[in-house]
Amino acid sequence: MRILVVEDDQTLGDGISRWLREYGYATDWMTEGKQGYSALESEDFDCVILDINLPDISGLDVLRQMRKSGKQTPVLLLTACDMVSDRVTGLDSGADDYLTKPFDLDELSARIRALLRRHSGHADPVIRYRNIIIDPAARTVSKEGGLVDLSSREFALLQLLIENAGKVLTRDRIEQSLYSWRDHVSSNAVEVHVHHLRKKFGTDLIRTVRGAGYITDRE
Repeated sequence: MRILVVEDDQTLGDGISRWLREYGYATDWMTEGKQGYSALESEDFDCVILDINLPDISGLDVLRQMRKSGKQTPVLLLTACDMVSDRVTGLDSGADDYLTKPFDLDELSARIRALLRRHSGHADPVIRYRNIIIDPAARTVSKEGGLVDLSSREFALLQLLIENAGKVLTRDRIEQSLYSWRDHVSSNAVEVHVHHLRKKFGTDLIRTVRGAGYITDRE
């Protein structure tokens, strides 16, 4: 899963980004609202963590532009102000959740997971597909009751494919979800991850659609 962080506070932005990368998310960090909106125009993100008080334009303006353009990416607003009116304005502008500074990074992670669940239509905190169970909070995957060892990107790809079961995902879409701008992406990276998942879960889990991408069938 790929997350965009738009936060001008250097200490906080760096801390959030490092935490999310360690947690397994591909993370890009911007310090200005215009930079953040440009990133959203050119790339696909699974979630946006957006500070309201940015040095160039308001995070609320970025949010409104996003929703006006039709982007439905989940947005978690950050603010140093705990006024009810600010929370109402943010939510009415299209935010999905709101977090007041200072906050605990474990709570931030939990809120991101909740946003991703709601956006993908999964109310259950674990994802079940055939004989596979994915636990995003614990970062574990089991098959027929036994744990399966996965790299962070294998985990992310498996979750992406299963949450989009029945949809063909292009290689570009997969790369955008697994890698941030700071990551080096080899030309066959997606193929390698798919190969590893097939070895661990069976060749019938992921189908190649020639000239289009990859798909996991609906149950």
